[in-house]
Amino acid sequence: MSGAFRIPGAGRLSQAKTARFSFDGHSYTGIEGDTLASALLANGVHLVGRSFKYHRPRGILSTGAEEPNALVQIVRDAARKTPNVRATVQELYDGLAANSQNRWPSLSFDIGAVNDIASPMFSAGFYYKTFMWPKAAWKSFYEPKIREAAGLGVSPDKPDPDHYSSRYAHCDVLVLGGGAAGIAAALAAAETGVRVILADEQAEFGGSLRFESGAKIDGQDGFAWAQAAIARLSAMDNVRVLSRTTAFGYYAQNFVGLVERVSDHLKAPDHDLPRERLWQVRAKRVVLASGAIERHMVFANNDRPGIMLAGAARTFLNHYGVAVGRNIGVYTANDSAYAAAIDLKKAGVNVAAIVDLRDNPTGPVIDEARALGIEINFGRAVIRAGGKLRVSSMTVQPKNGGGERTIPVDAILMSAGWTPSVHLFSQSRGKVAFNDETKRFVPGTYAQDCVSVGACNGTDGLSATVDEAYAAGAKAAKDAGAKTAKGAKPKVDASESWSRGMLGAGPGAGPDTTVKAFVDFQNDVTAKDIRQAVHEGMRSIEHVKRFTTNGMATDQGKTSNMHGLAIAAETLGKPIPEVGLTTFRAPYTPVTFGAIVSHARGPLFDPTRKTAIHPWAEAQGAVFEDVGQWKRAWYFPKAGEDMHAAVDRECVAVRNKAGLFDASTLGKIEVVGPDAAKFMELLYTNPWEKLEPGRCRYGIMLREDGFIYDDGVVGRLAPDRFHVTTTTGGAPRVMNHMEDYLQTEFPHLNVWLTSITEQWAVIAVQGPKSRDIIAPLVEGIDMSDEALPHMSVREGKICGVPTRLFRMSFTGERGFEVNVPADYGQAVWEALWAEGQKHGAAAYGTEAMHVLRAEKGYIIVGQDTDGTVTPGDAGLDWAVGKKKTDFVGIRGLTRPDLVAKGRKQLVGLKTKDPKVVLEEGAQIVEDPKQAIPMKMIGHVTSSYWSQNCGRSIALALVAGGRDRMGDTLYVPMPNGVIEVEVTGMVFFDETGGRLNG
Repeated sequence: MSGAFRIPGAGRLSQAKTARFSFDGHSYTGIEGDTLASALLANGVHLVGRSFKYHRPRGILSTGAEEPNALVQIVRDAARKTPNVRATVQELYDGLAANSQNRWPSLSFDIGAVNDIASPMFSAGFYYKTFMWPKAAWKSFYEPKIREAAGLGVSPDKPDPDHYSSRYAHCDVLVLGGGAAGIAAALAAAETGVRVILADEQAEFGGSLRFESGAKIDGQDGFAWAQAAIARLSAMDNVRVLSRTTAFGYYAQNFVGLVERVSDHLKAPDHDLPRERLWQVRAKRVVLASGAIERHMVFANNDRPGIMLAGAARTFLNHYGVAVGRNIGVYTANDSAYAAAIDLKKAGVNVAAIVDLRDNPTGPVIDEARALGIEINFGRAVIRAGGKLRVSSMTVQPKNGGGERTIPVDAILMSAGWTPSVHLFSQSRGKVAFNDETKRFVPGTYAQDCVSVGACNGTDGLSATVDEAYAAGAKAAKDAGAKTAKGAKPKVDASESWSRGMLGAGPGAGPDTTVKAFVDFQNDVTAKDIRQAVHEGMRSIEHVKRFTTNGMATDQGKTSNMHGLAIAAETLGKPIPEVGLTTFRAPYTPVTFGAIVSHARGPLFDPTRKTAIHPWAEAQGAVFEDVGQWKRAWYFPKAGEDMHAAVDRECVAVRNKAGLFDASTLGKIEVVGPDAAKFMELLYTNPWEKLEPGRCRYGIMLREDGFIYDDGVVGRLAPDRFHVTTTTGGAPRVMNHMEDYLQTEFPHLNVWLTSITEQWAVIAVQGPKSRDIIAPLVEGIDMSDEALPHMSVREGKICGVPTRLFRMSFTGERGFEVNVPADYGQAVWEALWAEGQKHGAAAYGTEAMHVLRAEKGYIIVGQDTDGTVTPGDAGLDWAVGKKKTDFVGIRGLTRPDLVAKGRKQLVGLKTKDPKVVLEEGAQIVEDPKQAIPMKMIGHVTSSYWSQNCGRSIALALVAGGRDRMGDTLYVPMPNGVIEVEVTGMVFFDETGGRLNG
């Protein structure tokens, strides 16, 4: 048997396919297709958890993602222990093992329940008023205990052995929600031929058609129609159907995040299957068909196990074939609960009574319930529920007061109405509007290219829903570029309709009572807590939310928000719209770190990037260093050489003959478009409009505050095309900086930005013999000084492959940077290397590059600058266009502090003892004998031994540095004070004559 509460002939599951599972160590049998929740109920298990604050017994409330109570831990093995899984979402598989949470030593006897007795001490906002004294106890006692008590489940303590995947997708129409509305919209869009994605969080599509026994579409039972329609959509080449897929976030420009549960429902998932898949979807049009969420009734002890939403009980019966009790009571303020009572009664379950808060409602479902012999009590309220670990009774009283009557029951079904699910609409930055007639917030002003249909739009009735959704799907397809639709609109033959319901607390949970009438089940927020928040001065619903934690649990208040809002509004004496609505934030339901991180963990957490020339350097015995994510050749030692000897040899070779350097890691961005020059004028301090194609210029980029952000050489390839280089580590942020300004400040400019860092391998050939090495391999470029002067760029071929050849130097020698497609990088390097051997060239690494550039006083942004350095501080005033009227940072440069005397300026330093090499970062003082703490006037930014200069050299930021030329300053170090002389920044070839050989 699959459970004593499984009704033969009811539901849609086949009892031939059973599955064994365990809960808290007890074994049970369910049916394939069950959720853990339905399987537990089939076995008569209602107690599934304990509440967060009071540790009260809790049972299953719903059948979907809105579930606040039935959070369990799923255990596959020692490394696969997943906490806070909703039992209403977790599909059953043979061998599933689940445990309850937030209890000790057991679920039925939980020591933490003492908090319920001591609840007056834990009223709303208690954490703002306690733990204040004694002050020393916070760190040693309060904080550790609070952290120990925090949370519901226990985090896994072993590495996650599963893998996750992610995909990007583009579509014309994205439909979110797989009920009748979503399916109708998808059909209408798909029939036009546009690309459609339909996603729903459930394992099976159909939405409320899973429980609506009275629905018929196109002559079929509603659920059967849904399955046939999904089969039809799945067979279309232009449609992707995603079940078990939750839309958790709606971001800018119709970018929607989806997470698909790929293998959590399988007994033994294939190792190649990811556990979850993250879909990042960009859609031209989005159709929101996210439905509505049923609200509970707020009355005393409404949290007892066995008390659940009427729609949930109906789903358990009509879809899973499970009766949630044998003697059921119903408490409602709208018609939908009557349908649940009718279905249960017809299935042979006793319905003890229906208690309806309304005075004299009428309608077909009421007539049918009465005809079935169900007792109906109008104008009455359930003021409290009896029982502890399971509900045992409901006490009924006229809503205006009077005699009480206790009715024995083993389950209570409740329904206060349905709340449109506007979460995704709100995330899209749309503004909701309050419908005063129906007392619902519905989509109002749209901010993106989306449309809401069906219950989430406040549309009542199946026929109206299907009509609205089909029209919206067809229009979305048309707006996305479709021609005409070909299909026929689904025809609703029979449907159900429900009335409005109520908001707030019912009788018995009023202001004069101290009972626990729960609004938010997971965080133990009661009606009196909401009122207390208002009485203590909270006026904004956002403040009420934070004071009480209503709506702040993992379910984000899906069932509680509207009740909390109504109670606050009533207490304030204001209409609901004036009190406002809390902000809906992503994610809609919790998303695992695994799904978000996907492959980016372990070795791939911070990917190692290697240039096309890396294998050659590795084969030559290069020692590598990490520069950002890149592996860069640091130096190339020969037999018997240490680092210093190798670097000295490399530096001398470059100055005397030539050197080859892999500069591929430099950031490269292509700026293209009719307004490319105007864009460059605004992003860089230099002028660019008059730079001729084929010429280069050193450029400086500032932040708004006037400080140097990045630098690099820029080549103009054509009137509308610039090849921009950046620092290696700065490439991503410079690209982001450019894109940010283009989109937000200069959207009128017709410009495109493309990162080309990995598309081009860059080989720097530097030194007196550099032209002799390159020239034999180049085609179509005149290499003479007249045709290719310093700071020029030409396009041609080298070794038969395309090249962008820059005449530029970061060493102060005649130099070239050979850009070739990365696929040819190593081949061209090897050809240049072979030619270079004829001229005594050496390969050099980043350390030699640093020494060579320091000999010439060339700065490195991020090393010789610290985020507070201006072009003037760095001696680069010449790179700021004097006639320019606007660029990013121009106003920042005029701030008084940035033009004041005494600012730290970049200068050179020479130690009095030429053999002493300063430490980078060392502090500089004027008087080494002054009292401690000494007044620091600067620090060393770069320091090296220069074999070419025969001494140590250094750059430093020193207050008023350029006014101190020739002065002696001091660098206090643990082993003594080092004397230094302030000099200019150029230590080698001060006239610059070597740039031309």
